[in-house]
Amino acid sequence: MSDQLDLAGKVALVTGGSRGIGAATARRLARLGATVAIGYHQAADHAAAVVNDVAATGARAAKFQANQALPS
Repeated sequence: MSDQLDLAGKVALVTGGSRGIGAATARRLARLGATVAIGYHQAADHAAAVVNDVAATGARAAKFQANQALPS
């Protein structure tokens, strides 16, 4: 993603956004101006930390628990 990209007024949904690449992506999208919806399955504490990191930059974020696996 280019640092010139302006995502102000956009909302990004990052599934798996509580850890690893997903968390890094959520933080980057927030720095580019997006409001970030962080999806997680079990790591609520990690998701809350990402929300706090995003909020510290002045961007908006929220976490949402979801199981995206197909039923067996």
